Amino acid sequence: MSATNTVAPVSPREAAPPRPRWQTIVIRPETMTLVLLIVALFVASLLSPYFLDVGYILRSFALSAEFAMVALVLTMIIIAGEIDLSPAANMALSACLFAFAQQAGVPIPLAVLIGLSAGLVMGVINAVMVIGLQIPSIIVTIGTLTLYRGIAQVIAGDKSIRVPEYFIGIDKVMILGMPSTVFMFLVLSVVLALVLGTTIYGRQIYQIGTNEIAAKHAGIRSQRIKFILFLAMGLISSIAGILTASRLGSVRYDLGLGGELQMVLMAMLGGTYIFGGRGSILGTFLAAWLLVVVSTGMTVANISPAIQLTVLGILLIVAIIATNFIYSRTQR
Repeated sequence: MSATNTVAPVSPREAAPPRPRWQTIVIRPETMTLVLLIVALFVASLLSPYFLDVGYILRSFALSAEFAMVALVLTMIIIAGEIDLSPAANMALSACLFAFAQQAGVPIPLAVLIGLSAGLVMGVINAVMVIGLQIPSIIVTIGTLTLYRGIAQVIAGDKSIRVPEYFIGIDKVMILGMPSTVFMFLVLSVVLALVLGTTIYGRQIYQIGTNEIAAKHAGIRSQRIKFILFLAMGLISSIAGILTASRLGSVRYDLGLGGELQMVLMAMLGGTYIFGGRGSILGTFLAAWLLVVVSTGMTVANISPAIQLTVLGILLIVAIIATNFIYSRTQR
């Protein structure tokens, strides 16, 4: 007599009811960020009527556009389960090498190429140590953060390196009524959002961050994807460094100092999960605007830089706690 295996049907009472669509949309970090952005704009407009002027907001954003562009790529790295704390130091070293080269008589196009190549090399160094040597990315990038900043100080010393007059003012160039760096940020946001949200490559990044072992068993080349992400981070950081040099008109070794906090804050405030596997470019996009409104609002209110830094630190902690809470709710 043969026994047949039967599976008892799941009782309707035992099956978890699907969440209403409105609840799925509301309980999302991006929604929280959007609400905070609207509230911040309202409060800032009470501090100064200039916050009701789109041109003023765009000009204010141009001061942080370079960090925001780097934060977009950082979002993808965190989703993949890694982190990079060295991009601000990468910006400084790339800009210093560019400025030093052009000051030595190297033509500007070649000097720019030197700066971009340096960024790629720094990305490769991070990737080799994280992927090849299997050292935790947070340890590697804390070390390279100090290394890159130190080399920048050796190259530039304590003085500023001036860039040519015709190279200054990239943020003053207007494209479609907005500063060129803001336009670059918008274009990069759209491109990376499409890559992350609509391509197989983007889905593989999420799978790697969720469970890298399972991703490898599924045939996903996680090491190659992470290598490409660190390489992209190195390149975008060097581009951001050279754009910053054009905006400021000179380069110092401390260019972008403290930018690590702003970049991580943009990603975290936008709902990127610190342990990987979750996050979106849209969230980081909204968080970048939120951070600019908050920072500019505090400046208009004559709040001291020390207090501003404290507020940003509190925002980072709150963002991590809120993101963990939201994701724990959606997993029930």
